[in-house]
Amino acid sequence: MKHTSLEASQKRMTILTYAVLIAAAVIMVFPFLWMILTSVKTVGESNAVPPIIFPREGLQWKNFVEATASLPFLKLYLNTALMILFRVICAVAFSSMAGYAFAMLNFRGKKLLFGIVLVQMSLPSQIFIIPQYQMVAKMGTSNTIFALVFPGIVSAFGVFFLRQTYMGIPKEIGEAAYLDGCNQWQTFYKVMFPLTGTSVAALTIFTAVFAYSDLMWPLVVNSDLNMMTLSSGLATLRGQFSTNFPVLMAGSLLAMLPMVILYLIFQRQFIEGIASTGGK
Repeated sequence: MKHTSLEASQKRMTILTYAVLIAAAVIMVFPFLWMILTSVKTVGESNAVPPIIFPREGLQWKNFVEATASLPFLKLYLNTALMILFRVICAVAFSSMAGYAFAMLNFRGKKLLFGIVLVQMSLPSQIFIIPQYQMVAKMGTSNTIFALVFPGIVSAFGVFFLRQTYMGIPKEIGEAAYLDGCNQWQTFYKVMFPLTGTSVAALTIFTAVFAYSDLMWPLVVNSDLNMMTLSSGLATLRGQFSTNFPVLMAGSLLAMLPMVILYLIFQRQFIEGIASTGGK
């Protein structure tokens, strides 16, 4: 009798767990479904109260044509791709070197400098927008790819993350390389850096996602539409008093497609990279 009661209790708990997970999945997926449905509605249907879920006047594919005519999508794709590429390269290169130095080397001011890195991580990024913009403006590099990459040249998160990774590697490995005749630089890039492949992959994923979703900085530093990214370019479709939401959602869907395709191609690497951050 007790065994039957226990099985019934476990079954109810399993059903409740699945119900909660399904509800959470629906809540997460619903905004994307709403975006897709809105992209093929008329303006009247998108503004209707109460909301109209499914289009009633046919699928409005012209919204995609209007979105591509309103924005130079090829330039926006190129600018976004270059920004992500250079931010990833800078984050991996500089964060690896700085993380190795903080983890493996002893030098004057080490704790102070690492404290500054932690302080930068704890502060909101909006605080740095004005000084960063002033630096870019004085260098005369506004409305350039360099301006988009500038805030991501050094990643405080990347430095901290890779420092923790290097601290998990036995120091005896570096000492053995030194005894074999390697100098400090050779020990870093020939011995220690190759051991951080999983963490570097995770940092690459996070840097790419953060760069792709960055909106405020590209809007501030680049006013030329041809030098904007996908996120900042889409922001120009929003009017001051009224917005054509079907065209905006069509443009958002077009902007989202590259990341969806990349995720489908590199799904295993995405999952392994993110899972590795939880095991440190």
